[in-house]
Amino acid sequence: MTPSEPTITMFGADWCRDCVRTKAQLDALGVAYTYVDLVAEPDAADVAREISGRTNIPVVVYPDASHHVEPSNADVEAKLRELALI
Repeated sequence: MTPSEPTITMFGADWCRDCVRTKAQLDALGVAYTYVDLVAEPDAADVAREISGRTNIPVVVYPDASHHVEPSNADVEAKLRELALI
């Protein structure tokens, strides 16, 4: 994986306040990620559910294959620091 490639995948929707907040946090931190818009790609909701075991969003998947569901900003920042992504 090259440094310019996204290392995180976030499943979310623009109507979801937690998704908007988490997306804004990743943008502000300058972290590369792939955003999967579940409105535009409804079938991807099945993938997010398989990963998390839940239907809640956002689902944030990290390069170490761990994930968060509806994470707080503190949770995301701690994980990014743990992975040395920020």
